[in-house]
Amino acid sequence: MKHRYVALDWMRGIAMVLMAVDHASGAFNKDRLFTDSAFFYKAGMRLPAFQFFTRWITHICAPAFLFLAGTALALSLERRARAGESNASIDRYLLTRGAIIALLDTILISRFWGYGSIMLQVLYAIGISLVLMIPLRRLRAAWLLGTSIGFLLLGELLIGVLLSLNNDQPTVIGVLMIHGGLLPHLIVPYPVFPWLAVMILGFVFGKRLLRIRDSGSTRWSAERVLMVSGAASLIVFGIVRGLNSYGNMSLLRDNGSLIQWLHVSKYPPSLSFMTLELGLTGIILALLFRLQGKAHGAVRLWNPILVFGQTAFFFYVLHIVLLELSARGLNLHLEMGLGTTYLATVAVLVFLYPFCLRYRRYKASHPGGWARYI
Repeated sequence: MKHRYVALDWMRGIAMVLMAVDHASGAFNKDRLFTDSAFFYKAGMRLPAFQFFTRWITHICAPAFLFLAGTALALSLERRARAGESNASIDRYLLTRGAIIALLDTILISRFWGYGSIMLQVLYAIGISLVLMIPLRRLRAAWLLGTSIGFLLLGELLIGVLLSLNNDQPTVIGVLMIHGGLLPHLIVPYPVFPWLAVMILGFVFGKRLLRIRDSGSTRWSAERVLMVSGAASLIVFGIVRGLNSYGNMSLLRDNGSLIQWLHVSKYPPSLSFMTLELGLTGIILALLFRLQGKAHGAVRLWNPILVFGQTAFFFYVLHIVLLELSARGLNLHLEMGLGTTYLATVAVLVFLYPFCLRYRRYKASHPGGWARYI
């Protein structure tokens, strides 16, 4: 098995492990913090350090996952095109895969997290973003990059204008696509457009990877692109969070403590949230590309991080089902603390590892089968 960009799999695997921490906390942890929105947090609320950082370390998961999904999409489309697959066939694949992934939120994940409503979360955002990439993939990289950065910078302004035009009343398009929120029997924590912007960034990076590979250029390696852009993103975060005004989705700092600096709005994702998490993603991914270069092809295929990264959607669905069924079956749902949270995380990782190994082998041996959609 060839791993030209194994760093991408490693990064995805790290995101999966951290995601398991958050979802184990959501299943077992009675004191779990869920204050990363101006709708949930009131000035002066206590943010216990261990609870806060257990939640905060998982914030990187969704931005990293969407970014990597965009990168993988660019690489996959190039591979399909070079194999002679038609544009119409590629479009059908994206439409089918996007629809399947989005539907998983409504027909499966909502049964555990919806509490009687349909909840549209990260799978919804990924699935609809894949569908929207059907026309967007035809645009030049410069246009895509400008569109993505423009939405990240102006998203809060757009939300304000949209709400003011509707007297602060949510609209279906606004909730589904722009700012998220509540509609009758529908909860949308992950509106499409902010997360589509992240997928587009990853897509543009994937195009850059292909240019680097084809040209053999070493001046602007993947590692350097990621490190420079990651550092620039963190500088923007520092400015926006320091000004403590626009770009924070009204989740402002109470004081100058580290926790308050890192307490950014994920729902909806603010400019400070996106620049912080994408900046960290860029720097970590740059270090992983450096590690990949030092490995000289000696990649441990059994490495759990690699395995989870290469079976990400499969792992995502199964670990949620297992954690929620275990917590409820043991009558421990939201009854325990951080100790149980981390114990449950380790348990679900160990349990799912052999299943992910087998699924990876099956998917590799059946490239044209149903598994290509998951």
